[in-house]
Amino acid sequence: MFERSALIAACRAHGRVARVVVAEVKGSAPREVGAAMLVWDGGQSGTIGGGALEFECARAALKSGDRMTRHALGPDMGQCCGGAVHILTETYDLERAQSLPEDIIARGSGDMPLPVRRLLSAARNQGIYPSAQRVGEWMIEPVHRPQNPLWIWGAGHVGRAIVSVMAPLPGWEITWVDTDIKRYPTEIPDQINALPAAQPNLVVQHAPEHAHHLILTYAHALDLEMCHSLLTHGFAFCGLIGSATKWARFRNRLRALGHSDTRIDQITCPIGDISLGKHPQMIAIGVADRLLKASHTPAALMEATA
Repeated sequence: MFERSALIAACRAHGRVARVVVAEVKGSAPREVGAAMLVWDGGQSGTIGGGALEFECARAALKSGDRMTRHALGPDMGQCCGGAVHILTETYDLERAQSLPEDIIARGSGDMPLPVRRLLSAARNQGIYPSAQRVGEWMIEPVHRPQNPLWIWGAGHVGRAIVSVMAPLPGWEITWVDTDIKRYPTEIPDQINALPAAQPNLVVQHAPEHAHHLILTYAHALDLEMCHSLLTHGFAFCGLIGSATKWARFRNRLRALGHSDTRIDQITCPIGDISLGKHPQMIAIGVADRLLKASHTPAALMEATA
């Protein structure tokens, strides 16, 4: 999907930015259609698969202007994939990036083909969004719209590790809450909504009821308060960092606060994959695996496309 907000942020930070996207794939290739990277003077983000293809495209991106090129990965690049790809390169400044539509982006040479008009009509009138694809000399891409709200409560070591793993992944809209702005790292990814709140439990009411939550605060008392607030509010998933002993105590206290065992059982504690260990990054990997599997179940996919 077209990461419009990331492109705008890159243009705002770096000025002139080239976007390089895989427009078509024939045979085996490192990445799928729609995979993209941004290139600016002195840096880049994203990937179209690495290797010689990415190196050559990145090197030429800011020099070439808008163009569509074909690359036979074996003969042209010496890559073992053996397929061929069409690469669309476009150069943006902030004004051009901000002028892009917010739902679906179609561009190309000549008059808009009838198939493209039909895809646009289906998207805007029926909510049926196409996958990224090349249609003749035109390229069509839906604008990225996060489907999975994730609220992370706590900016300590584990919270930071989870943000570092989840932030680059498509489909997640992340809100990061902590009691003090000083607890956040100096640099926070542009796509993260950092929300300092002296009383985090009062912020719960603003979370969608289908959101995923991870409770990782610095204090057990605050963790318990967040569990109580979220059980009252509702959620799609709620994970609490802690040991079996901590969870046994929390269960008793949550019962005393009026929550049923059936309701309490909807909280997952401990989080992550305990076989990986307790290193923050290991916890983050286990949590990411759990969230990604949950968001890709048939029920979740049906809800996301409804």
